[in-house]
Amino acid sequence: MNGPETRECGTHSFGQDIVTADNETVARPVSRVIPVDPFDLVIFGATGDLAQRKILPALFRRFCAGQMPKGTRIIGAARSSHDPDTYRALAADAIREHAPNRGCEDGTLEEFLACLDYVPLDASGTTGWTELAGHLTADRVRAFYFSVRPTLFGDLAERLHDNGLTTPETRIVVEKPFGRDLHSAQELNAMLASHFEERQIYRIDHYLGKETVQNLMVVRFANMLFEPLWNSQYVDHIQITVAESAGIGNRGDYYDRAGAMRDMIQNHLMQLLCLTAMEPPAKFEPDSVRDEKLKVIRALDPVLPHHIVRGQYQAVPGQQEAHPSYREAADNPRSTTESYIALRVHVSNWRWAGTPFYLRTGKRLVARSSVISVVFKDAPHSIFGQEGGRHANVLTIRLQPNEGITLQVTIKEPGPGGMRLIDVPLDMTFAEALGPEGEDPPDAYERLIMDVIRGNQTLFMRGDEVEAAWAWTDPVIAGWEQRGEVPKPYESGSTGPGDAELLLKRDHRSWRGIKP
Repeated sequence: MNGPETRECGTHSFGQDIVTADNETVARPVSRVIPVDPFDLVIFGATGDLAQRKILPALFRRFCAGQMPKGTRIIGAARSSHDPDTYRALAADAIREHAPNRGCEDGTLEEFLACLDYVPLDASGTTGWTELAGHLTADRVRAFYFSVRPTLFGDLAERLHDNGLTTPETRIVVEKPFGRDLHSAQELNAMLASHFEERQIYRIDHYLGKETVQNLMVVRFANMLFEPLWNSQYVDHIQITVAESAGIGNRGDYYDRAGAMRDMIQNHLMQLLCLTAMEPPAKFEPDSVRDEKLKVIRALDPVLPHHIVRGQYQAVPGQQEAHPSYREAADNPRSTTESYIALRVHVSNWRWAGTPFYLRTGKRLVARSSVISVVFKDAPHSIFGQEGGRHANVLTIRLQPNEGITLQVTIKEPGPGGMRLIDVPLDMTFAEALGPEGEDPPDAYERLIMDVIRGNQTLFMRGDEVEAAWAWTDPVIAGWEQRGEVPKPYESGSTGPGDAELLLKRDHRSWRGIKP
């Protein structure tokens, strides 16, 4: 189904004007919504945190935008013995909490809730599968979202197949972690492949659904300004930072078995690295894009021990009760799991030979911030002498919060008294430049779920891509385990352990600041 938007919700509006700084009026870009055909979406783990906090609010926003047509069915499935009305009430509470100001008062929420149903079901048993089959509609897309712990992926795939719930138009959505190492990822891939074709498997990484991540590809490949400079001849280094101000919360049992390397580097930061470093694909099509990402992973050098810094957050004196240390939160007083990791990595190909990529991620840091910084080399010669100082152009891609792109350029400081140079940003914040006034940009899950329904796998990981990432990650983890290394302590609310600063200082560089 293609055509214009079919429904408006709340204060949602398009085509507003923007008044620029010089009082020129230009049209705000029009948000174009293309509805999909009616579909059935089954959410396994429908009462869990991910479903309540992300999946249901994302679906409601797409409903408000007019992208979900009448006749669409959203079926929750979980162990809890709710009836459909009880589940609709739970969903309504979740949407009011996580998608406020989106038509909750004008009847739209009630329209959306009418699309919901619920089936009590045992993912590893026989209960509920016949009832679930009775809720599904023939001759339409069926998507099954595995919002459950990874140990249930195999059970769900097998029971979907054995109970005859799969069709040629069936898609399954698999959340991370996709395996714990190369061996487990290969086993999981083989198990899913025994029941589904690769075109039906959507391994989701919500970072790839962010507006700015996709704009990174557009900035590179649709603008002659950047792509000729996007190589080791002009780029000094690249920093990728995913900082979190929160701790591990109630995920202690999982996180203490995973750590920052498995939880963040192997998937989220690896994907950001691939999109930053990859060659231009022949076409913007799923396999063309994923082929180029795979080449980046396979070109990664092994990481040397002195290019790795691991850390573990400590409590601030006097704040232990409100903000406990990592070991207290994980309930493991001898834990050697890292809550912070910084790496210097190299992509061994012609484009990036000699250009380091610095990756870092951590819990309980000074601010929540996800940023890619492309730091260009200094001008080869300064005609302004000592007054010119050192100045570098930096392209900053902000993923969260306040998605946008900033280009740091050098200009003359206004006023008399010589040629003093300063760095200023050219800023494009998407919420201000492109979004309807007062409205946040679409959440990553909104875009990714709609891509599943359309059958577009461009922003999802392929099986060989996941295995290649683990093949690079496993030796790094095995190395520090064999060396018996213990993470360096760092104070909650800081930028991480001091050794991470030394990682760049040895190269006469420094980390970009972590800003909210």
